[in-house]
Amino acid sequence: MLKNIDEIMADINVEDYESYGKYIAKLDLKLLNDKNKNGKLILITAITPTPSGEGKTTTAIGLGNAMKKLKKNVGIAIREPSLGPCFGVKGGATGGGKSTVEPSDKINLIFTGDFPAISTAHNLLSAMINNHIFHGNKLNIDPKRVVFPRNVDMDDRSLRSIIVGNGDRNTGILMNDHYVITAASEIMAIMALSLNYKDLKNRLKNILIGYTYDGKPVFAGDLNATGAMAALLVDALKPNIVQTSENVPAIIHTGPFGNIAHGTSSIIGDYIGLKLFDYLITEAGFGSDLGFEKFMNIFTRESKLNVNAVVIVATLRALKYHGGSKNIDNADMDALKKGMDNLYRHVEIVRSFGIEPVIAINRHNKDTEDELKFVSDELNKRNIIYSTSDVYSMGGDGGIDLAKKVIENINENNIKYTYDLKDDIRTKIIKIAKNVYKAKDVKFSDDAEKTLKIINKYNFNNFYVCMAKTQSSLSDNPKLLNSPENFNVTVNMININSGSKFIVPVLGNIMTMPGLPKKPAAENIDIDDDGNIIGLS
Repeated sequence: MLKNIDEIMADINVEDYESYGKYIAKLDLKLLNDKNKNGKLILITAITPTPSGEGKTTTAIGLGNAMKKLKKNVGIAIREPSLGPCFGVKGGATGGGKSTVEPSDKINLIFTGDFPAISTAHNLLSAMINNHIFHGNKLNIDPKRVVFPRNVDMDDRSLRSIIVGNGDRNTGILMNDHYVITAASEIMAIMALSLNYKDLKNRLKNILIGYTYDGKPVFAGDLNATGAMAALLVDALKPNIVQTSENVPAIIHTGPFGNIAHGTSSIIGDYIGLKLFDYLITEAGFGSDLGFEKFMNIFTRESKLNVNAVVIVATLRALKYHGGSKNIDNADMDALKKGMDNLYRHVEIVRSFGIEPVIAINRHNKDTEDELKFVSDELNKRNIIYSTSDVYSMGGDGGIDLAKKVIENINENNIKYTYDLKDDIRTKIIKIAKNVYKAKDVKFSDDAEKTLKIINKYNFNNFYVCMAKTQSSLSDNPKLLNSPENFNVTVNMININSGSKFIVPVLGNIMTMPGLPKKPAAENIDIDDDGNIIGLS
């Protein structure tokens, strides 16, 4: 049974919060000043995703529930769901079965309005760019070199390329434009990385919006847009807090995707969580080649936080998928054997950062005992720590063994980074591609080469690299499953996100504006006669 949010806050001895109904609250940033000792940070990642899903969020929530059953002072910190996947392919993003965060329907939809605030701030800047050009263009912005897009939190492929200003002179400047989904907005990344309101404003000011006719960069601060954007984001910067299905406090804040952004919840949320709890469980988007790599190379550097334990979530069905199974619901030992290579690659990636992971085998009711024994035997042979988890069906009770093994493997790890911040951007890209993805070589398009020259000219080489690539493969080709070798990575274009201090190489055919599938999840969502939301799972 859910507790009133006031009870949850009393349980963790927090008074600085603002209630949003019975079960949701926002935490005051005053909590950042709390001098209590910091807890231990546990990071959840996964093998390469498959269409059936691996249950990473469910495992994070279930692990929290299990640790509470072991009498640990634990909380979780995860990302806010985007409406695009909720109405598209994925459905809700609040866990599943007996391991969920609640109230899941509110969290999955508008929640406390953070996503609308971020989208509005983003579109305000877009409007101010066009307005400045229309009213005389004092900054000499080249309309054909505006790089800041428009934004909406919905999968809509028709917005990938648009023309604005079509009409008479009063409709504005005729120019090409495009939309990105809110999770891919630079402002979403900025919100996830900002340390306080001062840092937020400084990052907003430094957003690159385009170039002048003579090639000089123009920033949001040049338009005097920073203050108004920050005003829209005042409440959104405060982390949200709810609870799990077993009353574990859950901080849910910001939602950058792991394939087209850096894929973590907010630094502020983690800071507060580590002050409130002895153990804080968080997650990074998609597999260890995406959100985890970015968490380690970007998030830990910006936050100055350590990662004390890592869990890699895997399912037998996913391993069979990577092994070429035609029907992952059926027993297929040959496919399972082949697919284990994908798990080993993700173990290798985590170890490359100086951390020994714990594998969580997320059970499914179609798993056979022979298959489970095979996986156990193989992991034992390689001295890989693992646990079979059933938090979907059993809640915290199904994750007790996993929780014990994670606690046993809490360490003060010395992180080994993939690249040095002093490396130039080309070198950073190549190091990620070769050392994390195991690519043979990296090819740069002519457009990417032009942007590298701009990066060198305007001293952006000290930025991080935030790769945008498919989540479906360790390569940039979604069809290369399992553990591909001898492939090249192609950098088709490079975006400069100077507010978040990211350089974003766009690999392969990855899209920053997804499209809805033939049968979107939205078709299954409804409300009953009492206004209860149904079909959102």
